[in-house]
Amino acid sequence: MKDNVTRNDAETVREHVRTRYGEIARTPAASRETRAGGCCGRGPTGCAPGPATADDVAKRAGYNEAELATLPEGANMGLSCGNPTALASLKPGEVVVDLGSGGGFDCFLAGPRVGPTGRVIGVDMTADMISKARRNSTSYRARSGLDNVEFRLGEIEHLPIADHSVDVVISNCVINLSPDKPQVWRDVARVLKPGGRVAVSDLALLRPLPEAVREMVAALVGCIAGAVLISETEQYVRAAGLVDIRLEQKPDYVASLASFQDPLYQRIAAVLPPGTKPADYVTSLNVTARKPG
Repeated sequence: MKDNVTRNDAETVREHVRTRYGEIARTPAASRETRAGGCCGRGPTGCAPGPATADDVAKRAGYNEAELATLPEGANMGLSCGNPTALASLKPGEVVVDLGSGGGFDCFLAGPRVGPTGRVIGVDMTADMISKARRNSTSYRARSGLDNVEFRLGEIEHLPIADHSVDVVISNCVINLSPDKPQVWRDVARVLKPGGRVAVSDLALLRPLPEAVREMVAALVGCIAGAVLISETEQYVRAAGLVDIRLEQKPDYVASLASFQDPLYQRIAAVLPPGTKPADYVTSLNVTARKPG
C-alpha cells in the first residue's frame, strides 16, 4: 500500500475491508469445531488452513487453552496473528484501547487483567463487528463479574478517544489493513498518556510483494497486500514520536498457515517467482514501543 494513497483510494480500501469483515461478523457464531479464517477471515478469501478451527489459529498465534476457555462463544473468530495482551503485560487499573477489536476477543482477555478499576475500549469501523462484540459483552459480564469493557464505532486512523487518556494500545492483525498507517501510529501516540505503551501483533513484509499480489482484493482483505516492510513499520512508529521500539519476527505463524494449502495462499503462490512461497515474503511481527514521559 502506497503512503501517498488518495482519499478516494483510501475509502475504497476501507469499504472492501468493511464489507468483508461485516460478512465475517454476520456469519453464525463459529463453534470450536468449525472452520476459522486466520487474520484473513474464513473461506476462499481467507488465509487460514481449511481444517483449522478458530482455537487452532489462536494457539498458533500464541494463546493458550486456559485463555480461550474464558471467552464468550463466538468472540474468537480466528482473526489473530499474535497475542498482544501478553506482550502488553497489562496491570490492574490501566486503561486499554484495542484497535480493530472485532468480536471483542482481545478485549475480553484484557478485561480481567486490568480488573474492576481498569477499562478496556474496543474500536472497530465495522458496525456488524461492534454489534457482535456488544452482544458478547453480556456473556463476558456474566462469566467475569466485571463491567469494564466497552466498544466504540470508529476508524483506527481517527480514534474516538480523548488525547493523553490511555495507558496501553493493543492491536491484533489490523493495522496492515489501514490505507494510512502513518496516521494510525500518530493517533496511537495522541491517545497515549506520557509513558504509555503500545503492543501490536501484525503482518509485515520481509521483502516487497509482486504487484500482482498487491492488486488482489482477496489478498488485501486477507491482510497480505496491505502489509508493509518491517523497516517501514519501524519508520512509522518512530515518526509518531514513540521510543524504545522493539520488533520481533514470528515467521512460524505464516508458514504454518501456508502449509494447509489455503485457496488464498495458492492464488498468491501462483504469481510469486518460481521457488518462492508466501512465507518468504510475509511474517507475523510483534511491535512494542512507548510514549516518552
